[in-house]
Amino acid sequence: MELRRRMALVVVTVAATPLVLGGCTVERKPPARPAEREVPSPELTLTPADRSRNVPLSAEVAVHVKGGTITAVRIADDNGMLVRAQPREDGSAWVPTVPLQPQRTYTAEVIATGDSGGTATRTTTFTTMPTSTKPQVTSTLYFADKQTYGTAMPVTLAFDPPIAKAARADVQRRLFVTTNPPQPGVWSWVDDGSQVYYRAPDFWRPGTTISVRAGLQGLPIGRNRVGDVDRTATSTIGRQVAIEVDNATKQMRVLRDGKLIRRIPVSLGKPSTPTSSGKMVIMEKHQRTTFDTRGEPNGGYVVNVQDAQRLTWGGEFIHGAPWSVSDQGHRNVSHGCTNVSAAAADWLMGVTQVGDLVTFTGTEVRLQPGNGWTAWNTSWDQFVKGSALPVPPALRPAPTPVPHADAVGAGSPTSGFSVSGG
Repeated sequence: MELRRRMALVVVTVAATPLVLGGCTVERKPPARPAEREVPSPELTLTPADRSRNVPLSAEVAVHVKGGTITAVRIADDNGMLVRAQPREDGSAWVPTVPLQPQRTYTAEVIATGDSGGTATRTTTFTTMPTSTKPQVTSTLYFADKQTYGTAMPVTLAFDPPIAKAARADVQRRLFVTTNPPQPGVWSWVDDGSQVYYRAPDFWRPGTTISVRAGLQGLPIGRNRVGDVDRTATSTIGRQVAIEVDNATKQMRVLRDGKLIRRIPVSLGKPSTPTSSGKMVIMEKHQRTTFDTRGEPNGGYVVNVQDAQRLTWGGEFIHGAPWSVSDQGHRNVSHGCTNVSAAAADWLMGVTQVGDLVTFTGTEVRLQPGNGWTAWNTSWDQFVKGSALPVPPALRPAPTPVPHADAVGAGSPTSGFSVSGG
């Protein structure tokens, strides 16, 4: 009995001893830190793909980033020279400001910063194609540099041959317009693809600066053609002038800033050669020119005229016609032109600008789309249907105020080139 009691005491003592020793001699370890969280980097993809060859001269550096934003883009040629480029509005690509050179190698480096602070850098190197031997599409930009235009001036591009529907989106992506102050607009194609117009929902505000670039050089257009050259221009919008011609009264109303400044008697096209009704834009102004209609169905004459302003490709002009002064304000005797007196024509030349709106009403025929710069001869809803790319739904005309008696009309309003008139 005594032996068992002593053994129990030994067991308890041995069991208790380590607890006491451990508390006095073992070092305390600091508490473990939580594992550091890895900051994710954004996912970044570039086009053209690395080591691509035969890249078109119209190439852009397309960027797709997931989980971050682009913070730096650097493009250089094979001599180390930097290539200037501007981002598209949606940030989807950087567009060189001039065409790339044939058979040259370019390197693009793009840096993106992730939403959580991580960064990613990607580089792509690509080589452009030789100068194309394919036939070119000839483009003509009807928006010259360093000019002053009227408030209805559309930016107009013409193409020969016309652009097929399947290629219009690719062409339209390479057409750039910037305005200061900002007044965004839309490109719209005529049905046959021979012309494309750019305008805003409302007339340009006087004083607006418009810069245009048609970056078409080397652009593949369809399977068998390429764009011809890059075209650029920057010009300004001048004062607001509009002309209204009513066949019922045979009168022209000239308005500046919405206020009537003069009425002018007119003689329009006779029934066999009627003037078109619709919204036109002054396209050219000539102090002197010659109408030669020999070889045309309703022509056969040659006449010299003064103070002529073109309205259509088909040959409708406003011009001085001293031979029809007795008819002006009473009856139509012209071959489709708007006849005014010599004095009135001279006065108009000092008031109007290329790009001013001219509206005709009450004649026997309607203005045909593409016969002149017909961007305003349609509603905004109809105009945007001609775009080959999506149109922002918020881009709408401003509400039209109720016009007073002398106000300009509502704000939303080819055949081959001809020198005819009359």
